[in-house]
Parts: sequence; C-alpha cells; structure tokens
Amino acid sequence: MAEKPRKSKVDFKNVRAEAGHLIREHRKTLSIGMVLMVINRLAGLALPAMPKYLIDNVIAQGRSDLLSRLILVAAAAAIVQAITSFTLAQVVGVAAQGAIAKMKKEIQAHVLRLPVSYFDSTKTGELISRIMNDPEGIRNLVGTGLVQLIGGMMTAVIAFVILLRLNLSLTLGSVGLLLVFAGSMAFAFNRLRPIFRKRGALNAEVTGRLTESIGGVRLVKTYVAEDREEAVFRGGVDKLFKNIASTITGTSAIGALATVIVGGIGITVLWVGGRSILAGDMTTGELFSYVLYVGLMVAPLVQISSIGTQISEAFAGLDRIHELRAVHTEDEMDASRDAIAELAGDVRFEDVWFEYKPDTPVLKGISFHAPAGTTTALVGPSGSGKSTLIGLVMAFYRPQKGRLMVDGRDLTDLKLRDYRHLLGVVMQDNFLFDGTVKENIAFSNPTATEEAIMTASRIAHADEFISRFDDKYDTVVGERGVKLSGGQRQRIGIARAILANPRVLILDEATSSLDSEAEALIQDGLRVLRKGRTTFVIAHRLSTIRSADQILVMDQGQIVERGTHQQLMALHGLYRRLYEKQYGLMQDLYINPGEEPPVEVGSREM
Repeated sequence: MAEKPRKSKVDFKNVRAEAGHLIREHRKTLSIGMVLMVINRLAGLALPAMPKYLIDNVIAQGRSDLLSRLILVAAAAAIVQAITSFTLAQVVGVAAQGAIAKMKKEIQAHVLRLPVSYFDSTKTGELISRIMNDPEGIRNLVGTGLVQLIGGMMTAVIAFVILLRLNLSLTLGSVGLLLVFAGSMAFAFNRLRPIFRKRGALNAEVTGRLTESIGGVRLVKTYVAEDREEAVFRGGVDKLFKNIASTITGTSAIGALATVIVGGIGITVLWVGGRSILAGDMTTGELFSYVLYVGLMVAPLVQISSIGTQISEAFAGLDRIHELRAVHTEDEMDASRDAIAELAGDVRFEDVWFEYKPDTPVLKGISFHAPAGTTTALVGPSGSGKSTLIGLVMAFYRPQKGRLMVDGRDLTDLKLRDYRHLLGVVMQDNFLFDGTVKENIAFSNPTATEEAIMTASRIAHADEFISRFDDKYDTVVGERGVKLSGGQRQRIGIARAILANPRVLILDEATSSLDSEAEALIQDGLRVLRKGRTTFVIAHRLSTIRSADQILVMDQGQIVERGTHQQLMALHGLYRRLYEKQYGLMQDLYINPGEEPPVEVGSREM
C-alpha cells in the first residue's frame, strides 16, 4: 500500500480537538496552576509600586516610619512569589510529565493494535519517533507553558491598566509599539508552524533510517555499505539541521524585534517621562514605578513569544498524533464482530482475490478446502502468493473479493483477538525478544508452568542445547536472538508454537535453518504438533511435505495444481518439475511413471 503524502500544514481542527481533550482531562491541575499563577503575579505587582512611596514619601518627606512597612511588604511579596513558583512547578510540571507518559502509553497501545497493512507502509523508526517524541510538546499545554501564557497576558493587562492611570499619553505611545510587536509575532508564528510540523516528519524519517541501518548492521558490514549509510544519514541530518536553523532564524528575529520594541519603549519613557517631571505632571517616584511597570508589561509579552513558539511545536505534534489515532485499530473493527468460543479449524477459501496495490492482484480466485485436523502444503516459485495466502489465514489482511470461511463462518465476521488466540506460527525468521530463553518460549502462553515450558522444549529438541548453557532457561538470547544460531532460534520458535496449543498451525519454512540431522529430529516434534490441528505448511524442501493431506501448487497468484504428493508426481506438471529440479533428477531415472524419487538423505517425512 502506498504511503499517504505528508501534510505540510497543521490541521487546526484536529489540533483543537486534541488540545481541548487534554485541557479538559487536566482541568483540575490547570485550575490549581492558574490560582497559583494569579497569586504569584499579584504578589509580583507589589515591588514595582515601592519606588513611588520610597522616593516621594520616605525620602522626600522624611517619613522613616513607612520604610519598615515597605520592607515587610516587599519581603512578604517575595516569599509568596517563591512559594507559589515552587508549588506551581511541582503541581503543574509533574502533571505535565504524567500526561506525557500517559500519552506515550496510549499511542504505543494504539499502534500495536493497528492492522498489519499499516506497518507494511510505515517505517518502524517513524512510529518510534511518533510514540516517543511527539507527546513531549504537550508539556506546553498541560504544563507551565499554557499557565505562564495566560498568567503573562493577565500581568500585562493589569500593568497596562496601572500605566494608564500613571500617565495616559505615555502609555498609549508605548502600546502603539507593542501592537507592532504583536502583529509581527502573529505573522512569524503563522510562518513557523508548518516548519515545526515538517521537523517532526524529518526527525521521524532520520530516526527510521537509523533504526534500519543499526538493525541491519551485519548486512551493512557484509556489503561494505558503511559509507552509503553514512551518506544517507548525513543527508537526513542536514535537512533536519536546515529546518532547525530556519526556526532558530525565525525565533531570533522575534527576539531581535522584541529588543527593538523594548528599546523604543525605553526611549519613549525617557523622553515623555522626563518632560512630564519637568512639567510637574509626574513625580520622580511615579516615573521610577512607571518604568518598572513597563517592564512588568513588556517582559510577559516577550516571554509569550517564546512560549508561543513552543505551543506551535506542540500543536504540530498533536496534529501528527491525531493523524495516527485516526487510523482504526483492529479492536475497533472487532467491536461488532462475533466472539469465538471454540474452533475446530475447518478453513475454506472461496474465490479469494487480494491485492496490495490497486489493479495489481497478488491472489486471483483462490478456492480450496482445508478440513479440520488436516495438513495443507503450499509450494511454488518465489512471488507466487504463498506468503500472502498465509497472511490471509492469519487475518493480517482481508480479501478484496471472495470469502475466507472458518468453521463455516466468514472470518470477517469473527473477532480477530479470539481467532488469533487459537493460532500458532513458526516462521522462517523467528523473532526473539532480548530476554531469557524461558521468556521467549512462554511468549505464546505467559501463564504456562515451568514444566510445560520444558516439555515443549523437549518436543522441539530445544532442550538439547538449552541444557548446555550455563544459565539454562535463564540464558539471555540478545536482541532478536543474536546470541543463538539460526537453528537454535528456530527450535525455540517451534517450542513456542507447541506451548500455544493452537487449533490452526502455520509452518513457514519451519526447518529452513536446520541441517539434515537437526531437521530429522525436529520432524518428530512437528509431527506431534500437527496431530489433530489444521496445519498450513510453506516449504521449499519438498521432501518435508510428502505426507501432507493436500499440496497446493501456486504460480502467479493462482492454484495451478492440487493433490497429494503421489498424484502431483503423476501429473508431470509444475510440482514434478520443481521436485526434479531440486534433487537434480531426470524423468528417465524412474522405473515406473508414478514412482517417487528418493528422499533427501537425512530428512524424514512430516
């Protein structure tokens, strides 16, 4: 499936919905924060008022009795500000970190429940970036950012009212400059928002490629591709650098403009204020207080420019989060489906068509019946559709046309979680987590007893090498099982499938990483595992599927032959050609037309 083109602009409808939900969810904390902020800012208004009384009353009139009162008021205001600042950081700041942690958990849970088709078209690193980085910006909405933004606006308004009372003409001149600043900020933020949104996409892209190159480091080294990967990463980092440089330029321009505005206000105050004192319209103390109140009005506005930039970045992250959350999960699609109590495992394909890209079918009219408890083998050239068919059986994909029936019911009508609880799978490249052997085997059944785990290991012949480890079942296997050989990983995968006790079993090249001796041992375990279960087998070693109840030969998305091994050999078709090619046998070596070629040395029938 083609990846959707990225949006270059923030969708504010989505942002408002996400931001509104966050604010409502944390309204109690934000309310406490606002109360603390109001107290803090009101206490901050006390100090700028001091010069008027100090100069005009204490000094000019010699009223020393007022000095101690002024000191007490100033000290009390400072203590109140300190206490409220600390409490604000603790209450709102900790709440913001809690909100970030919660959102990360919610997004991770959402991502894990998305359909497999979504992961086919989205880089792992991009998803990691969305889970870990995008939620960080919400601290500016539910943390101190939003509270400081509102508190700063409140302080500016109160200071403005006081300034109007102190000197109307001087204040109106200062406000004219501030309006120019406000208009410039609005313009700048409008230009910066798309850049912030693009930064998130670039960061996800760079993270994605880095994840791939580190995950595939062995392949990189094998083909001496370090320089190529370095060049790709360097290009991505350079794009990210240019994006960040653009935002720095924008925010620096806002800061420079703020400095110019502050300077302009200072010059205006000196000019108009000085003339007002000479004319007797203002006292010296009033001018000193006026200057401090101007700072009290301007400082929050300058701070708002910084907070506004951070909130713009938060909006961009929220838009990306909303975009991800808008993708329906499998659980959401399961809500109206029927639960499954038991499953016999009868599987039937009825004229199934499937395509990854429009008008490019991968499966074309697939029809067959796999009765409960039987084994169906899939063979055919690479790209013939075998893995896609298995993906449909595992409900990773849905047919575009036709029906996939399980126990006589359409799989699209059944709950996927219930269905997958009854599945077991052994893949060609068995994925192991960076944990112990025991944890990896028990992944399919976390409540399994230690005895059950060891029994499954013995059936899979994994106990033979596990017992040789110093830490036995507590041995850590490393990332993706890197500390184990391919055959050892595959035997752990088989033990994991045995422990799941599935009704439908998928064996996708389950013995491909084993030598002939190990394969012969494991075939016994697989034979036990298959008993009474509906099994689907993909195998390139055709000798391993001779005992299958039916073999489906696929080519170019269609079933071109079907039957047992003997029946297909007698057809002299594609299956026989594949079989003879694999073992280098010619038709004239057979004594009778239906006689089978010898089995590969060291292997057994399943």
